[in-house]
Amino acid sequence: MQAIILCGGLATRLGNISKKVPKILLDVGGRAVLDWQLDLLKEAGVKETILASGHLHDMLYEHVGTYQEGMCIRYAKEERKLGTGGATANAMRYIRISPFFVLNGDVLITNFSLQEMLEQFHERMTGLLISVRVDDIRPYGEIVSDSDGKVTAFREKQPVRRAGYINGGIYLFNQMIADTFPEYQETFSIERDVFPSVPNLHTLKIDANWIDIGISERLAYARQHFQNGDFR
Repeated sequence: MQAIILCGGLATRLGNISKKVPKILLDVGGRAVLDWQLDLLKEAGVKETILASGHLHDMLYEHVGTYQEGMCIRYAKEERKLGTGGATANAMRYIRISPFFVLNGDVLITNFSLQEMLEQFHERMTGLLISVRVDDIRPYGEIVSDSDGKVTAFREKQPVRRAGYINGGIYLFNQMIADTFPEYQETFSIERDVFPSVPNLHTLKIDANWIDIGISERLAYARQHFQNGDFR
C-alpha cells in the first residue's frame, strides 16, 4: 500500500514554533509527529509514503531521507503553495494502486487502527474519511452522514457548544478521486473545493484519542498527553 502525508504548509497558526522546523518534525512525547504517523501507516500495511513537502523541504529531506521507520519515503515538493487539494494532486503522480491513504501532517491519533478503514472500504467508494467525535465542535466544521455512512453535508463552524463528529484529516481514496478535482486549477482545498461534490464519499465514525496540533495550545496539550506511544 501507499500513502501521502500533506506536510508542505507554512503552519502560520503555530507562530515562531515552526519557522525553523517543519511542523511534521515537531517533537511530541519524545518523537516527531512523522514517526507517530508512520507507525499508524505501517500497522495498516503501507510500504511507501509520499511526503507532500514545501516549506523547509531541505530540512525535512535531510532529517528523514528515503527510508524511515522501515518504510520507503518519496517526496512531492510543491514549488508554490498548492493547498491541500493541489498538494494531493501533485503527490498522486507517484500513486500506482488503489486505495491509498492521505493524512494531514498535523494530526495525532491513538486507540485506532487504519485497518478499520480498509475493512470498511469497497471499490464503489470514491473515498472514505474518518470523522472523530469531539465534545465541542465549535472550532471545527461538522460532518453529517446517513445510516449507511454516506456523507450528506459538511457544516461550517457552529456557534453553539455541543458534541459532534468532525473531519479527522485521515482519508482513504480510490484513484477516481482525481476525477473530482477542479479542472485547470493547481491550487485548491480538498476540504472546501472537492469533498462537497464527491460522489460516494463515506465516513467512518470513531471515538479515539485524536488531536490536531496545528495551533500552539493544541501542540502543548499533545506534548503533555501523548507519551511513550500512547495517550495518557
